[in-house]
Amino acid sequence: MKIFKALVSVLITIALIWAMQTKFGDVPPIGKFLNPATGFWQNAESKNIDAAEELKLNGLSGKVTIQYDDNRIPHIFAENDHDLYYTQGYITARDRLWQMDIQTRSASGRLSEVVGAKALDVDRYHRRMGMVYGAENTLKGMMKDPVMRVVINAYTEGVNSYVHQLSKRNYPIEFKLLDYAPEEWKPINCAFLLKLMSETLAGGTNELAMTNVLNKFGAKITNDLFPDYPMHESPIIPVGTKWDFKPLPIPAPPAAFKAQLLTGMKMKERVEGIGSNNWAISGSKTASGYPILANDPHLDLTFPSIWYQMQLSAPGVNVYGVSLPGAPCIVIGYNQKISWGVTNVDADILDWYQLKFKDESRNEYWYNNQWNKVTYRIEKISIKGQRDLIDTVRYTRFGPVVYDNAGMAGGHDNIPVGNALKWIAHDESNEFKTFYLLNRGSNYNDYREALKYFSAPAQNFVFASVDNDIAITPNGKLPLKYKDQGKFLMDGGDPANDWHGFIPFEQNPTVKNPPRGFVSSANQSSTDPTYPYYINWQFAPYERGKRINDRLGAMQKATADSMRILQTDTYSIRAQDILPTMLKYIDASKLDENQTTALNILKKWDKFLAADSEGAAIFTNWWSNFYQDTWQNNFSDKDMPLNWPSMDRTEELLLKDPNSTWFDSKKTATKESAADVLSRSFNVTVDKLVKDYGNPGNWQWGKVKPFEVRHLANLPGFGSGNFASGGAGSTVNALIDGHGPSWRMVVQLGPQVKGYGILPGGQSGNPGSFYYDDMLQTWKDGKLNELLYLQSPTEKSPRIKTTLTLSK
Repeated sequence: MKIFKALVSVLITIALIWAMQTKFGDVPPIGKFLNPATGFWQNAESKNIDAAEELKLNGLSGKVTIQYDDNRIPHIFAENDHDLYYTQGYITARDRLWQMDIQTRSASGRLSEVVGAKALDVDRYHRRMGMVYGAENTLKGMMKDPVMRVVINAYTEGVNSYVHQLSKRNYPIEFKLLDYAPEEWKPINCAFLLKLMSETLAGGTNELAMTNVLNKFGAKITNDLFPDYPMHESPIIPVGTKWDFKPLPIPAPPAAFKAQLLTGMKMKERVEGIGSNNWAISGSKTASGYPILANDPHLDLTFPSIWYQMQLSAPGVNVYGVSLPGAPCIVIGYNQKISWGVTNVDADILDWYQLKFKDESRNEYWYNNQWNKVTYRIEKISIKGQRDLIDTVRYTRFGPVVYDNAGMAGGHDNIPVGNALKWIAHDESNEFKTFYLLNRGSNYNDYREALKYFSAPAQNFVFASVDNDIAITPNGKLPLKYKDQGKFLMDGGDPANDWHGFIPFEQNPTVKNPPRGFVSSANQSSTDPTYPYYINWQFAPYERGKRINDRLGAMQKATADSMRILQTDTYSIRAQDILPTMLKYIDASKLDENQTTALNILKKWDKFLAADSEGAAIFTNWWSNFYQDTWQNNFSDKDMPLNWPSMDRTEELLLKDPNSTWFDSKKTATKESAADVLSRSFNVTVDKLVKDYGNPGNWQWGKVKPFEVRHLANLPGFGSGNFASGGAGSTVNALIDGHGPSWRMVVQLGPQVKGYGILPGGQSGNPGSFYYDDMLQTWKDGKLNELLYLQSPTEKSPRIKTTLTLSK
């Protein structure tokens, strides 16, 4: 019996040890996680990191000095390019290694390796849409360039220098939670980051949904509800700008396309209302007499931030701004002579081609009156705890056939089954060269030279210089297309549907020093309709761009603080345009007490979507309910995705055609107008506010629209928690659904350049660090930090808190 009890005790002990070291579902191995020597306890960091530090690292050729300021922002001073980018990789990995790892895994379709089968659909989609294929081609382009080959390889060496010295006790906490180890960085990982940005900014599609609309309603209605230019617009390149070039011949559309539009012959959805802002104002309109540039890119707000602040200095370069963890150079920033920033163009650089296969084997497809063989790419997806998945993807002259059948597509109902994807992100490219050159630029000519290397995703590059030049260029590798090519699914058998080359770089729309004294973009239309080339048929709504242009146009003796105030502006151009019309259709005699109060609030409302505004909550929800009520009967279809008409087209109907048939509900016997829909949606809005928040006095916009900066992996407790915020997708301060200004920057050019900026978080990716979220409150308050721009590694400043010295 004693032997039996001892044996049972040993077995139980072994079982407990095994259980404590094993991951069950989302629960980390408890023993490993709680281990006092290597577990999560080791991830706590002190706020005070004042001691100077010296490290010897293999691979450096000289001495590097890193000065850390009071926000733990590194200012790197190196003696050559190799050491500069080696150190950038090393320092970034020190603060953001897990972020770099998980972003790479996402882009390359390798999440399943660490989280299991729950990520398989995402991995399979990224593999099948050609993310790895595109990254391989981008890597080729970068490595052909001798300068960028040094940069990419040095950055990679620096990351790996940090990875190699890590012990388990120092793993970032997410590695411990997910129970896996960091791996070596590879040059292609830098390219994966570009693919991830291309997917985020230029990977949406509604061609299937638009084709469904065409098939259901016919060409006349489709052309009416989905026009190629909106009623409201304030384009990026000012109206009336002359095009100083002779355009290439515009390709002719195939006969089938003309017939389709005339007769309606059968044959990552895009999101309206979110985007970014940038602008530059001439010295003629500023207090200093020198230009001021501002940029606030709107992206998913996460801990850690998508951006990492730093200064990079070596012979020939001294640049400050934000980088992307996992990539070399400064992406948005300034040096002593110039500043630049970016917003998304939303160019149509992703198209779908319907294919006709010869037989069930799908080995050959019809193109140009003959059968053409597909090629095969084998994708091996490793899945934690399961067998590897071997996936075979067919590639055509256009690109991959993303989904062979509906079962494979899963929840991606906007991806047309059996169609081939052509995407600019598949092409060979060398985008980091653009930032390498901008970091070293000193004038307008340098800016234009740098932009030649940027392919995707197409960006509106704003520019300002100490020479008092300002400019903006919707820039990228833009396909030469016939008008509306790619608005609908295309016949992959007809060569007329091919891309016909690319718009010459020098003919991309651009403007320098316009008479109005400023340039700006907010993702709206790139140009007015006189531009000879087709870029896209739809862009972001005009409201943000209109508000920015109105404010900049009125400014005189502007300062950096004028720019900061504009970045945080919450005035609603949409309300300005349509609220008076909406209000005139409400019969006050038919309202109950709460509805009457709501109406009076709206009549007095100043049209700012401030966090404490009740008018903002009433208007925004009323408009949303009105929009839904107008279109849901005809455009909600559980069997197929349908594109909904834009906010702009809805406003146009309300303002110009209030008796349109589109306002008539199929559910009622009487003929309804906009007045009926407005009345019904107003009552629904108020009743819902009362139900959810109580009587008027409790409807503040910040309460109705809770906002949170979440952890990148949405880990509970690692985010900011909900907080009240103003703004919406259609205001300059575009805060909605966890999406918004991921970096606010203002740069005052002049003899002594001054930069101001803020991240919604902190430099560190470690939740146990004071510097994980130390800048969040400043960001929430709408303030900017003055950026410390050092001229040498020995420059004194009370803001410098510690020094790290690296040597070989």
